[in-house]
Amino acid sequence: MSRVAVMTPTQICERLKQRFGEAITGSLPADKHPRVHTTAEHWRPIAELLRYDQDMAFDWLSCLTAVDYPANHQLCAVYDLRSTGRGHRFAVKVFVSREQPTIASVADLWPAANWHEREAFDLFGIVFDGHPDLRRILLPDDWEGHPLRKDYVFPRQYQGVPVMTDDPEQVASGDSD
Repeated sequence: MSRVAVMTPTQICERLKQRFGEAITGSLPADKHPRVHTTAEHWRPIAELLRYDQDMAFDWLSCLTAVDYPANHQLCAVYDLRSTGRGHRFAVKVFVSREQPTIASVADLWPAANWHEREAFDLFGIVFDGHPDLRRILLPDDWEGHPLRKDYVFPRQYQGVPVMTDDPEQVASGDSD
C-alpha cells in the first residue's frame, strides 16, 4: 500500500502563486493558521483548484467564518479546508469590500458551505452569489442589519420586546426601550 504525500503549507502556497500569480495577495505558510489571501473576483477558480487538484484534494470544508475590517473598508470570508485523503490542512481568506460584499458560493464544491455561507450572510451581510438558498439562518427574516459587523448598533427592542444587552447604562437604569 503506497502512502500519499502530504503537501506542506509552503508547497500549497507556491502551487497557488504559480497558478494564480498576483491574484494571491498574501501568502502566510509559516503562520499558526497557514493560508493565502485573495479577492472575491479570484476566489471561485482558486476554490476549484483546491478542491479538484489531485495533489491538494481538499474535500472537506471544516469551517467558513467571516471577519470585519472596518478600518480597511473590507470584510473577509475565511475558509478552513482539509484533505481527508492526503491529510493536509490549509486556509484561504477572501477579501471583499464592505459596500458590495459579494463572493461566489462554493456550496456545490463543499456541501458544508451551504449553512456556513448562510451564517456569514446573516451575521456579516456577505452575499454568496450562486448560493442555492441564501437566506437568514439564525435571525428572523425581518431583522435589520448584521450583528457581527463591528459598527452594528444593537436594537433595544425587537417587535416591542426588550432585548438583552450588555450596556451597563441600560442595565443600571432598567431602561428597556
